[in-house]
Amino acid sequence: MLAQHRNVWAYGAVVGALTVVGLAALFPFYYVVIMSFTAPSAFTTTQLSLFPSEWSLDSYRYLFAVRTFLRSMGISAFLAVVGTLLSLLVTSSLSYGLSRKRTPGRKPLMLAILLTILLSPGIIPPYLVVRELGLINSVWSLILPVLTSGWFVLLMNGFFESLPDSLEEAAVMDGCNEVRAWFSIVLPLSLPAMAAFGLFFAVGYWNTFFSAILYINDFEKWPLQLVLRNLFVEQSALGGGDVAAAMLVGGETIPLEAIKMAAVVCATVPVLLVYPFLQKHFAKGAMVGSVKG
Repeated sequence: MLAQHRNVWAYGAVVGALTVVGLAALFPFYYVVIMSFTAPSAFTTTQLSLFPSEWSLDSYRYLFAVRTFLRSMGISAFLAVVGTLLSLLVTSSLSYGLSRKRTPGRKPLMLAILLTILLSPGIIPPYLVVRELGLINSVWSLILPVLTSGWFVLLMNGFFESLPDSLEEAAVMDGCNEVRAWFSIVLPLSLPAMAAFGLFFAVGYWNTFFSAILYINDFEKWPLQLVLRNLFVEQSALGGGDVAAAMLVGGETIPLEAIKMAAVVCATVPVLLVYPFLQKHFAKGAMVGSVKG
């Protein structure tokens, strides 16, 4: 009986500790959301507030009235949607081809892909390639060089190797060619893997930052993360000058910190909204290639 009580207390202590850690992890985002909805007058007089004394949408009205911010969100959305679709197409087709033992040159290709994981080319070679292709200042420079990676190819290759060859053989016997068997048989069975990898690709494209610094010189083609960086560091990305004094709503100046909080929320919420739709597939697809049998 004493041992049972000790187990209960230990379980309660673990749950309590994890609850505290979870709340500590969630508090910064909660604070950002609350401050983004705080009225400018209350924001300037409050150092730390767990609940705004006066609600306001002025910060969001300012952001969505600035063309620079809306354009950057549109560019990031384009990268996330188009880039994810192209990356899934390239990664899945390459992985599937390498998973078939009859593919010519399969082993040398697998070795070359493995070397891309072990050896990093650095910054200069990719930049020279992008420049020679004429992609400098093009949004395609943020998609084409990172369409896939050796790590994702190897993971998805393990998933396709777990699919029995009899499925494709049966499709071919029924009159399907290689391409139709791929789209009609293999892809529907690959939805969990596609959802998992699609989530990784979408988050990566949405958070595109360093490659934009390297390849995009035109201010009007900056993705959202680069605009946020200038907003936080240089405080000059949204209005062509000091943002703190650039916008008046109802005769009241919006504090720069409130605009920053609203911008962080706008950059975070789209990614959070994607997770619930992919959660049921993500649990299955997260372990792709790890178990065969």
